[in-house]
Amino acid sequence: MEKKVINAALLGLGTVGTGVYKVLKAQREEMEAKLGGVVEIKKIMVRNLEKAAARVEDPSVLTNNWEEILNDPDIDIVIELIGGIEPARTYILAALEAGKHVVSANKDLIAVHGRELLDMAEIHHVDFLFEAAVAGGIPIIRPLKQCLAGNHMEEVMGIVNGTTNFILTKMTQEGMEFKEALALATELGYAEADPTADIEGLDAGRKVAILASVAFNSRVVFDDVYIEGITRITAKDIAYAREMGCDIKLIGMTKNTEAGIEAYVCPMLIPSSHPLASVNDSYNAVFVRGDAVGNAMFFGRGAGELPTASAVVGDIFDIVRNIRANCAARIGCTCYKDVPVKKMADTRNRYFMRLKVEDRCGVLAELTAVFAKYQVSVAQIIQKETKPGEEAEVVVITEEVREGDFRTAMEELSGRQCVHKISSMLRVYGQE
Repeated sequence: MEKKVINAALLGLGTVGTGVYKVLKAQREEMEAKLGGVVEIKKIMVRNLEKAAARVEDPSVLTNNWEEILNDPDIDIVIELIGGIEPARTYILAALEAGKHVVSANKDLIAVHGRELLDMAEIHHVDFLFEAAVAGGIPIIRPLKQCLAGNHMEEVMGIVNGTTNFILTKMTQEGMEFKEALALATELGYAEADPTADIEGLDAGRKVAILASVAFNSRVVFDDVYIEGITRITAKDIAYAREMGCDIKLIGMTKNTEAGIEAYVCPMLIPSSHPLASVNDSYNAVFVRGDAVGNAMFFGRGAGELPTASAVVGDIFDIVRNIRANCAARIGCTCYKDVPVKKMADTRNRYFMRLKVEDRCGVLAELTAVFAKYQVSVAQIIQKETKPGEEAEVVVITEEVREGDFRTAMEELSGRQCVHKISSMLRVYGQE
């Protein structure tokens, strides 16, 4: 193909958009050698033209009119970095329908409307790529779709939110309580002014939906993912976990089982010997298990201007190679199966729970009787020393059990007079 210049339009010039602009500029001298052509940013759509003018070399590329981009036949690629559902969904669908390739980092949109976007791309024989939507600069979507395509994937789990990992790291290493660690994360810029999406697990949940869809070739959407955040984790929970040789991490988990796909986000105890346990601060990692490859882990920066831009530009370069080779849309939607997503009650895990109970003879027997009633096998019960007249703290670790049965047992325990409080309940990771 003779086309040497591939024109692109950038939607958004925020943190990631600015990063993409910088990386493309830094790569310009080597582009022709790498790609056989050059990517030119012809238009950048922003809300505030005056503010954006200070960030670019040539302010004439700036516009606040979407139609200028959509109706320009010379623009081959649209790079969507504005985030959110709308107007991003409308822009992307229109671009695909107009025969333009699209790169996006929009996890919110893809976790809900991914099928619609990929179907539109297939209809119009163009690429829709979204490597940056999960784990920032860490390559994981392309490896799952291409490098690991010869596997039947069994499990994908990971630390996919840097804010919560930073908070849990500070709680673990410095004994901070949650609120103190969150305040530090906010001060250092790791947490947003409104950190809800991070600390409540919503951000990770969107990424799990995308990972599950790609890994298991069956559509999983955000509403299918069970989510718990880290707001109830205490320094005491972390101390107990360390006594057990474990660390607490917010884990995005998805498994492919005979009964269906499991997809959830929650704080979990993982053995300190597991590779994910050593992933600290704002770093991310995704751990995969396939029938052929065995175990593999992808580690790096999960967010930030340049790491996320790295993934976006990688997708842009992939599209440019496809354009020049006349082979666009080589790999589109890979969800060719229709596997049910299991309800959380039907998943199986081991559990850690911490209770405040009456300090008297017979209480432990009463607890174990309730567990036995609901087929909850107890692996270990630990009672800490108490002073006379004080309530006792009991830690229970179960064998693997169906979650629905465990929750029913917890409900009955919470109504018992001897149980003053169920302080925490956490899942414990362990491969079968």
